[in-house]
Amino acid sequence: MKRWIALFTIGAAILSIATFTPMHTVSSPIVQDNSVPAYAKWGSMAMKRTMEKYPNAQITDYLHIERVVGDTTSVEKFKLILVDNGREFGLFVDLEFTNDTEELINITFTETTA
Repeated sequence: MKRWIALFTIGAAILSIATFTPMHTVSSPIVQDNSVPAYAKWGSMAMKRTMEKYPNAQITDYLHIERVVGDTTSVEKFKLILVDNGREFGLFVDLEFTNDTEELINITFTETTA
């Protein structure tokens, strides 16, 4: 009987610790970083302009490839996967913008096989 009481007491202590210990507390600043990536606004623009160019298509996947930084302008590169009338294909979207004002200069669309 004493064994059962001891086991029950230990089990209750473990249960109370597990129940009241906040498991979601994280002290790492890397995990808690909820900042928006620098390319996010360009990704939104790439998807918006793609939907204007391909109004019947659905974007099924999205990939940020890279940012190519030049002296006065930069290019943000994305690859989207689209399905349009049963046809699946890839679409590279390059957005060129000025470095100082981030004014959009040019958008290039290049279709590829998925």
